[in-house]
Amino acid sequence: MPDDRLYFRQLLSGRDFAPGDPIATQMRNFAYLIGDRESRDCVVVDPAYAAGDLVDTLEADGMQLSGVLVTHHHPDHVGGEMLGFSLPGLTELLDRQQVPVHVNNQELQWVSRVTGIPESDLTGHDHGDVVNVGNIPIELLHTPGHTPGSQCFLLDGRLVAGDTLFLEGCGRTDFPGGDSDEMYRSLQQLAKLNGDPTVFPGHWYSADPSAALSEVKRSNYVFRASNLEQWRMLFGN
Repeated sequence: MPDDRLYFRQLLSGRDFAPGDPIATQMRNFAYLIGDRESRDCVVVDPAYAAGDLVDTLEADGMQLSGVLVTHHHPDHVGGEMLGFSLPGLTELLDRQQVPVHVNNQELQWVSRVTGIPESDLTGHDHGDVVNVGNIPIELLHTPGHTPGSQCFLLDGRLVAGDTLFLEGCGRTDFPGGDSDEMYRSLQQLAKLNGDPTVFPGHWYSADPSAALSEVKRSNYVFRASNLEQWRMLFGN
């Protein structure tokens, strides 16, 4: 693939979109735009807070919205109701333009419950499925632990990791649907990926916004446990 064919942008909530929103600024979510510059197709990863800003951004870049990729159901990633607060997001995006919303099959009911979008309006996937955006293939990796249907996206030397893996730490497992043992297995799965992809996390919780997987494996304390028993001693709930 020509280097200039891939359209890829990492956008920070409270700065690059939803500027001035105090929750967006505090939560420091990343959203991602992934597209094919030749076909102009583009998907949004985790549109929350101000989905219209994200669509405006990709359209200003000459792209057209063709779908949404969801890492998991928490409202700071897709909008909706949870834990006593409500955020705009996926519903507002679909009000503006109806496009496929790609969700892991284990997360369908959770996304529907949080956003109010019927499961029938979501497109379910299994581990290893591929979503093509123009001529850009994106592999969907099921990585449960933070939530039952958390998924990461692998494309062209990049790993969009959601809240499964941060550059420092990993997603919490003490929310509803979280599972510490599953998180260990998911992190081990990611650690074995070929090609040393660059990790692009779901939040900016570190000095750098992205880093090579090899560097994350070297420096991130979540990879210190060499087996599940050690993990449970260090991180089990």
